[in-house]
Amino acid sequence: MRLALAEAQAAARDGEVPVGAVVARGGEILAVGRNRMRETSDPSAHAEIVALRAAGERLGSSRLDGCDLWVTLEPCAMCAGAIALARIERLYFGAADPKGGAVLHGALLFGQPTCHHAPEVYPGIGEAEAGALLRSFFRERRG
Repeated sequence: MRLALAEAQAAARDGEVPVGAVVARGGEILAVGRNRMRETSDPSAHAEIVALRAAGERLGSSRLDGCDLWVTLEPCAMCAGAIALARIERLYFGAADPKGGAVLHGALLFGQPTCHHAPEVYPGIGEAEAGALLRSFFRERRG
C-alpha cells in the first residue's frame, strides 16, 4: 500500500485526484498506476485501470489470475467491473467511498448475480493516510 500511496501523491502533484494502484503477484510488483484522466483526456484512466492495463501488457494476458490489486480508494463501478473481468484474486483498498464506490457501497458490484468473478476484498488498508490525502486535495481545490 505504501507504493500505491506514493502513486496517489504523485497524482495529486499532477493535479489529478490522488488515487494510486499497484498490481502484484507472489510478492512481485507487476505494475503501478495513478489517476491520469486530466493528463490523457481519458475518463477511463483511473488508477486501477492504468495499473490493470500495464499488468496485462506485462503478462501478455487480459486475465490476471493470481494477482492482487492494492488501491488507495474503494473502486468505482467501472473499476470494479474491470477488476472482476481481470480475475484479480485479492483487492486491498484504503479509503471507503460512500458516494462513488461500488464494492462496499452503491452498486455492490461483486455481489451481483451477473458478476462472474469476485475477488477477496480487504478494505481499510492505509485508510487514514489515503483519506487524509483525498481530504487535503479537495480542501485545496475548494479554496
